Amino acid sequence: MKILLATGRKAEAMVKDAVRISTNSPSKCDVLTQGLGIAAFSTPESLKKALKKHFSSEKEYDLILVSGLCKADFSYLEKEIGTTIRLGPRHAYDIGEALQFVEELEYSSRVPADVFLAEKRRENAREQLSELERSIKGKFSIKGVKIGGGARMKVCAEIVDATQMNEQEIHRKMRYFIENGADIIDIGVHIGAKQEEVKKAVKTARAFAPDVPISVDTLDAELIRTGIETGADMVLSANKGNIAKVGDEIGRNKIAAVVIPDFDASDKNESLCANVKMAEEHGIKRIIADPVLNAVGYGIAESLYNYYLFRLQDKSTPLFFGVGNVMELMDADSVGVNATLAGIASELSADILFTPEYSDKARGSIRELRIASEMMALAKARKSSPKDLGLTLLILKEKRRKPVAQIQNRDKGMDKDTDSKLVVAKGDTKWRLDPKGCFRIGICEVEAGDEGDRDRRIYAEHLPTGKRIIGETAKEVMDTILRLDMVSVLEHASYLSIELTNAELALRLNRGYEQDEELF
Repeated sequence: MKILLATGRKAEAMVKDAVRISTNSPSKCDVLTQGLGIAAFSTPESLKKALKKHFSSEKEYDLILVSGLCKADFSYLEKEIGTTIRLGPRHAYDIGEALQFVEELEYSSRVPADVFLAEKRRENAREQLSELERSIKGKFSIKGVKIGGGARMKVCAEIVDATQMNEQEIHRKMRYFIENGADIIDIGVHIGAKQEEVKKAVKTARAFAPDVPISVDTLDAELIRTGIETGADMVLSANKGNIAKVGDEIGRNKIAAVVIPDFDASDKNESLCANVKMAEEHGIKRIIADPVLNAVGYGIAESLYNYYLFRLQDKSTPLFFGVGNVMELMDADSVGVNATLAGIASELSADILFTPEYSDKARGSIRELRIASEMMALAKARKSSPKDLGLTLLILKEKRRKPVAQIQNRDKGMDKDTDSKLVVAKGDTKWRLDPKGCFRIGICEVEAGDEGDRDRRIYAEHLPTGKRIIGETAKEVMDTILRLDMVSVLEHASYLSIELTNAELALRLNRGYEQDEELF
């Protein structure tokens, strides 16, 4: 396959370098420099002119790739010359990857090749995940959710102290967890809870999401019994202290049980194995073993060793992995911690990832664990490390750094012409109050729907009028301020743009925001 990359004079060297170092492309690729400076300004006319100038026949190539930043319509030129014209990547450093897949995929005339590739990878990843889940039987199912047997690790989200919440609060938590990828919802039972409180919480959860597995989280035998009678599908947690009292009911009702070692056991693995055997003797068929993951500083290495030992002895019983035990007790960004722990869990053939997402720093853990569980499932299926899968948990870091402009230091000698065009930025300490007033900028919550849900938004409150502009992006808020003619000083407009951008970043990253304070 012969490919022609059409570019402009400014990007010519970068494009040629990218083609030269591209070793994975099976195709022959040449570069055509058009008579214009910037490749993004390519038009059918500029391309046609360049083709006529450099080639006796436009049909020498099977495919012409123009800059992914082009907005022009090349369809009529494509028909005229009989050669396919598609959008290449937006940036030269992505050319190598685009060429690698050029014979496998038909690129788009509307979507840049790098965006097209990313979307295609995501689509392929989703299709493969669906097929993997369909093809696996699982050790057992809870409300259709497959557990064990090689199925994707499921995410169990705990509503901490759900027994102290009203219906609206439980509904709001459940909606948030389910929307973020939770497979199972765990009803946390507070210490000293009454049977009526457990009954109410489980009923509320069951009514809100009848098709989602619900677990009840308590060691109290009577409260476990109440949860079972009210419709719970799984119980956390079973040990020697309660299996003797409610084990028969758990087994008779075909409830899944997370079995843990006894707290006072000197050998945790021996205790867990004994409790699993005891659960089996009471007729419990759907057993999930939990060696219990300890936090860093409280024996995480030993607890991971217990997981390893249990898996050596028992290859098939599903494993419960309490990620939240570690994340909630570590002052670190949750994304990397959750991804790493999910990778460790995957190597241990764990089957359920559990987190309460309780503290502010742990917010987003449900979504992160769901994506991590999918990444690990794909990595296992593809027998690879969890990279280049089509799914990522990269948020603040880049997979591949974009090139930066190289400007020679003034002190190291520059030619006179270049030096005269270089302006070193300097902040202005002067400040002029805008006659049209000032703004208080922040993040607010606004009601969304009839269930009491609240969405986060940026707000800009104008003083002295008191008008509040609410929006999702800095641009739409700033556009509204300009449209309403509420700013008259350039420095004020610049300041507002900076602060609104910080507010938008805080919104996207689910962080708090305080005007005039550093975001990081």
